[in-house]
Amino acid sequence: MSINVESRGSVRLPGGRALVNGFALDIRGGRAPRALLADGPELAVHDLHEVFAGETAPLAVFPLPWPGWDRGVHSVSPDAGFAVFSGQRAVRAVGAGGETLWEYRHACWGPELDHPHTGDEQEVCRGLEHGSCRVSDDGRLVWAHVVLAPEEGGFQEYWVVLDARDGRELARLPLDGAASGSHQLSHPDGVHMGLCVGMGQDGVLLHWARRDGERLTGWDLNDSMDRILAGVHPAHEGFLTVEHYGSDLILHALDGTVLAEREPDPDPDPGDDEDPPCWDHGCGFVDAGTVIASTLESDADHDRARHWLLDARTLEIRGTVTYPSGEVDSFVSPLGDGTWLTYDDASGTLHRWARAADGKAVAGPGPGSAGWGG
Repeated sequence: MSINVESRGSVRLPGGRALVNGFALDIRGGRAPRALLADGPELAVHDLHEVFAGETAPLAVFPLPWPGWDRGVHSVSPDAGFAVFSGQRAVRAVGAGGETLWEYRHACWGPELDHPHTGDEQEVCRGLEHGSCRVSDDGRLVWAHVVLAPEEGGFQEYWVVLDARDGRELARLPLDGAASGSHQLSHPDGVHMGLCVGMGQDGVLLHWARRDGERLTGWDLNDSMDRILAGVHPAHEGFLTVEHYGSDLILHALDGTVLAEREPDPDPDPGDDEDPPCWDHGCGFVDAGTVIASTLESDADHDRARHWLLDARTLEIRGTVTYPSGEVDSFVSPLGDGTWLTYDDASGTLHRWARAADGKAVAGPGPGSAGWGG
């Protein structure tokens, strides 16, 4: 089945590509989605609903603490009153006026053990490794993925919880593995946080935790390695992961129990000599009832539809997306409000889409084989 969609607006937004191929999109329940975009020496925060309504000025702007540092996944408080930056050797909170509110120092993410530093805080050491941080939905806590040097020697990665007022450490959870990078997603219940740690060719680690008073309780899905945290259901009904190489999508309960699973091609053509398609890493919940996923990276045939709508409870494929403008060669980012984003690299334009008002689904041959489209 082919599902018609309609445009909900297009804008030129500098750095907007990071919204569909990066971690610049900040979605939290009960609030308009935001874009956190590096713009020269600053981090610009945009309310995406206002952007598509014609407002070009950012909601807030924060100076980047380390201009030479272009990695790490940062976060902004719910009221946009402060930003928290994940640096190479520190987590730093910055106020609306650009002032440093506090700093939590940690060991260097650089890959060379015990490598020297010049004493210049702006020094950026060799390597691409980085951590991430996330302000809790109530603005009271900061969850940060850091590397520390214990007194007994060696280095250990931790997931720490900090007081958002002063950066004081409240709890920590030791982590296995050696990260190349990470990102975090907060659960809409306001209690749980998810951490996804990428280790390059060594796989992916996925952790969940909650803080009850002074106690931090964590669990993981790492017995079944290589699952990337892709999205959290907007109505507390689980979370979505994609296998590291895109072989399947899985809907999990919060404890990790598998609720539904979907491969990208439910009925492969035995005569097709091409490699089977794989899900891209960018997928998630369009709304409480719908998941969007794509097979862009694995499918070289630009004449075939490569964006898919799935049932959010069963992951059954409802159909392929047909855009009014024809081919859309982009990854996707769902906003949780019934719409999703794509980005046109050629024009630098961010597009917002929704299922067409008539809800029309057009029967027709699916790409690849008659089985596509579920």
